[in-house]
Amino acid sequence: MTDTIRREMKRRAAVEPVIGHLKADHRMGRNHLAHAMGDAANAVPAAIGYNFRRILAWLKLFVAFIQAAILTLLGQDQLLSAA
Repeated sequence: MTDTIRREMKRRAAVEPVIGHLKADHRMGRNHLAHAMGDAANAVPAAIGYNFRRILAWLKLFVAFIQAAILTLLGQDQLLSAA
């Protein structure tokens, strides 16, 4: 097996779980739209939904980090005012 084929197989192994997730969660199991335009019309909204879900997960983590920082600052201010 050549290095190029090995790289392509590794890349495919990394992409296939994402494709499976899209097919399961974004109703891409069966494409009822015809030809290449139909494929694009089906795949683009699914990819947008997938990326939007990733952005929302990142924002949730970011907001939790900001909340923890605010609570830490408020806790320190209360400790300073009590002393």
